[in-house]
Amino acid sequence: MELGIQFVNMDTSESFEAYATKKLNRLYKKYESIIRAEVYIKKENDPKGLGCICDIELSLSGPRIFASSNEKNYELALKNTISDLEDQLEKRKGKLKPYH
Repeated sequence: MELGIQFVNMDTSESFEAYATKKLNRLYKKYESIIRAEVYIKKENDPKGLGCICDIELSLSGPRIFASSNEKNYELALKNTISDLEDQLEKRKGKLKPYH
C-alpha cells in the first residue's frame, strides 16, 4: 500500500505521521485490496472547540472510498475517520462475490 500524508496550513509532525502509518497499516492487513491511502490533516478555527480535521481517501479496485472527521485532537479525528472507512470497506466486502 502506498501512503501519502499531507499537512494543510500547519507544520508537519513526524510523531503523528508514525501514528497514522501504524493505524493505516493495521487497516491494510485486514483489507489487502487497498492500493493507496491519501491522508490530509487540516487545522480550522471552530467556535465549538473542534477544528482538527482528518480526511482520508482510499484507492482500491472500484470506486474510491472517502471519510472525514472533525474533532478536538488529531488522534481522535484519525481514529474516527478510519472507523468510518472500515464500515465502508465491510459494506463493500459484503457486495463483492468471489469468482468460482
